[in-house]
Amino acid sequence: MRPNLLHVLLLLLSLFNDGVSAASDCATTINGLKIMLGDQRESLQWVETTMDDGKPLVVSIVEKRGALALEFIKTGEGLWAEGSGTVCRAGADLEIRFDHEQLRFGPAANWLLRNLAGSASKFTLTTVGSERLRIATRGWSGTFAPRAN
Repeated sequence: MRPNLLHVLLLLLSLFNDGVSAASDCATTINGLKIMLGDQRESLQWVETTMDDGKPLVVSIVEKRGALALEFIKTGEGLWAEGSGTVCRAGADLEIRFDHEQLRFGPAANWLLRNLAGSASKFTLTTVGSERLRIATRGWSGTFAPRAN
């Protein structure tokens, strides 16, 4: 059976430095995420499928300075948002939590998102079926499919 997309994303986020907290079921590195999810085969890039402008966001899970990071790049426009954070289980979902120093909006992010997100943000990751991932924050959400490697 193929692991669901949420598990894949969690796995990817934990690769940074084996940072996983058993007490809180959180990860701060890609390796920690993989340990938390128990799977090492998930996609590290996701492409938005619900955009209405023909320019999908591409979400990448990367390691920056030993920490788990997300990068949102708007096709044809550049950086939408990026940040290093902590991934934690929240029931059946995952949450990526950023404080105001960890999340940076790029020029492709609209003013509404910048204002609604505030100084501290969390992104909720929810599996949709077996091949989709919904990523949401205050004032925005999108559905994503794994990017073919």
